[in-house]
Amino acid sequence: MTKSLIVDPSNVRSASYIESPKVPVNQYKPDFDAELAKYGKQGLVDILHDMIAVRQFETMLDSIKKTGSWNGVEYNHRGPAHLSIGQESAVVGQASQLNPDDYVFGSHRSHGEILAKCYSAARKLPEDQLENIMKQFLDGETLGFAEKVGFENLADLAENFILYGTVAETFARSAGFNRGLGGSMHAFFAPFGSMPNNAIVGGSADIATGSALFKRINRQNGIVIANIGDASMGCGPVWEAMMMSAMDQYRTLWKDGVDGNPPIWFNFFNNFYGMGGQTAGETMGYDILARVGMGVNPEAMHAERVDGLNPLAVADAVARKREILENGHGPVLTDTITYRFSGHSPSDASSYRTPEEVELWQAHDGLTNYAKYLVDNKVLTQDEVDGIQATFDERLTKIIAIATKDDGSSPRVDTAFIESVMYSDGNEPSLDTTREPELLQPLAENARAKSLLAKSRFYKDASGKTVSKAKAYNYRDALFEAVAHGFATDPTLAGWGEENRDWGGAFAVYRGLTELLPHHRLFNSPISEAAIIGAGVGYALSGGRAIVELMYCDFLGRAGDEIFNQAPKWQSMSGGLLKMPLVMRVSVGSKYGAQHSQDWSALVAHMPGLKVYYPSTPFDAKGMMNLALRGTDPVVFFESQLLYDVAEQFVEDGVPVEYYEVEEGQPVVRRQGTDVTIATLGPTLYRAMEAAETLESKYGVSAEVIDLRFIAPLDLTVVLESVKKTGRLLLSSDAVDRGSFLHDVASRVQTLAFDHLDAPVTVVGSRNIITPAAELEKLFFPQPEWIIDAIHERMLPLDGHTPESNQTDGELVRRAKLGL
Repeated sequence: MTKSLIVDPSNVRSASYIESPKVPVNQYKPDFDAELAKYGKQGLVDILHDMIAVRQFETMLDSIKKTGSWNGVEYNHRGPAHLSIGQESAVVGQASQLNPDDYVFGSHRSHGEILAKCYSAARKLPEDQLENIMKQFLDGETLGFAEKVGFENLADLAENFILYGTVAETFARSAGFNRGLGGSMHAFFAPFGSMPNNAIVGGSADIATGSALFKRINRQNGIVIANIGDASMGCGPVWEAMMMSAMDQYRTLWKDGVDGNPPIWFNFFNNFYGMGGQTAGETMGYDILARVGMGVNPEAMHAERVDGLNPLAVADAVARKREILENGHGPVLTDTITYRFSGHSPSDASSYRTPEEVELWQAHDGLTNYAKYLVDNKVLTQDEVDGIQATFDERLTKIIAIATKDDGSSPRVDTAFIESVMYSDGNEPSLDTTREPELLQPLAENARAKSLLAKSRFYKDASGKTVSKAKAYNYRDALFEAVAHGFATDPTLAGWGEENRDWGGAFAVYRGLTELLPHHRLFNSPISEAAIIGAGVGYALSGGRAIVELMYCDFLGRAGDEIFNQAPKWQSMSGGLLKMPLVMRVSVGSKYGAQHSQDWSALVAHMPGLKVYYPSTPFDAKGMMNLALRGTDPVVFFESQLLYDVAEQFVEDGVPVEYYEVEEGQPVVRRQGTDVTIATLGPTLYRAMEAAETLESKYGVSAEVIDLRFIAPLDLTVVLESVKKTGRLLLSSDAVDRGSFLHDVASRVQTLAFDHLDAPVTVVGSRNIITPAAELEKLFFPQPEWIIDAIHERMLPLDGHTPESNQTDGELVRRAKLGL
């Protein structure tokens, strides 16, 4: 328990000095006899082969991008080509010592990492397993193209397979490793441990951390490496990931065989430039990047500068760092020096560096020097070295000739296919049916779970009297029940966020889970929103299910890349090969002012690939959370703080004790009506119901009230049928009016039901000002009288009505002119 970790003032106030471990810098000393004994002649030759392969692949891509041809094969490649010419030693040395179940997450400059990791894995896999992977992948489609190139044995065929899959992916072909949807910057091949490569600088850091959490929590073999660049040292999510990976709790609180830090290695491929910004001497101040490990934990992250121009120095580091990680003593940081001879991309003329500098580094070219090292030590002759390159060039030439055909023999996917992989639409109670979920007690014996059975599950008792808050089952209870059921049925489910444990979350939704779950299944994270979400992404795409929490909707910005760029896109960018069972709980605040009380649903609504739920009742909160926790897609799950204490008012039988789901994307009619339709999202439902009562009792207007419940997906059929009946539609939510998701709904309804409308579709949102103090919130959030006034002004004049709020056309024009 956290309460057992006493912070003793007599200790923290005592005088002392901080001493940091020495950080090794380029300490590897070549010893050929020892290297030959360790790696064997074939191992040394394999490293050279893979370095040549990476160099020639990148040279080919550079030539095609700049001249439109290579070795007589012509092709117009319109996509990007971020090259790593010069960095071969670093990627191949690393991959040569990794196992198939070790994961590598890279960057946009990762063709070399894909080839090196896949070649290494293919050599280490049993032949039958290797053959099955190739045969089963895309139902043999990629293998079919690989077989068109000459091969003498399974090893040759595997090389064809790896090369074709990578080339075809780069050129957006459907038999590429990701169906051509990842492309040059995102290509990967998970069966060989080559994991998603990220186009966002440093984007792999927190995702890889989540993948390492998956391995630790689910007791899986292998380590995880985040290969990121030196410029990513300026990215917040990278620091967040390092802090999250170094938390003390892994050693102080986690138990039962999962104790120890996640096996995550932050490897910075340090080529001294971030695009055109020179990290050395200009955009950074660390002098030697390895130094930053000193600021993370007492072990200084076992940081080290490694000579990445020598593949054997890198290979040696893998063996040493692996032992640290497997023993739970990570995280690890390495500053692996390297250099790219090419520009950031083919359009980069390298005007920010001198030719003299490039020439200095070319004298240290790892490929040239390693080949010479093998020749000097009589492992190979120069003719044999040349033969390796010639053989590879011939193979690559044949492969690009096949992969670049535009006659239909090497096809691309179409829009219909892309649509089909935007979501996986799974419904899986457990992602690992081979084991039981780890619990500290049976769910039926949990104190909170038992107490909920005694609560009234409808807001009125049998006599029609309103049940007291203390006795009523409410919205937060419904969420707890669904989440607890998820933890009790899926052994892979893990949850984290701020104050998730002991406190029970900031709004007591998780109260009771501390007694139910071991630490490794529910734990407190740092206040690191990017890492919270990013780790969820990595955990989910690695095979687990995660439920993570952002305390306030306003904090979405802190995790913007992870929510907008990472969680929604990897399923589709993988060509449908990955799943993303990730639930992101987000509370929508009130009463806390301008930075804690905003509804930002419009932001996530705009992002293709996200599912977005927003329940307004306890019945829906439980049913929709059940649905989210059995799904295999990323779900942003909005919860209004205004609703946590609300009891069920619409389903007269109350919230069922047993498991159930709400049908995805389906709005629900909360009140029948004939004259006007009011559709709401979130807590505005209750104000709309109040407005409907007033319209009926005071003006004789029958209002139909619809609760949208979902943002994406959203089936508009219920709304359209209602509009065809009433001829009028008003939409309202607590989001500010400008840019509200409801304007998108209004536009679609106006398009689809134009002939049935008797008045313009109207949106009533919050004012386009900052959210004021709690005492002034009625001036900001839509009120029942705003809804009534808008109906009176734009849809249906109400006899004898005197508007109380200003909803006139002139007022709307005035606000827009002022940006309000």
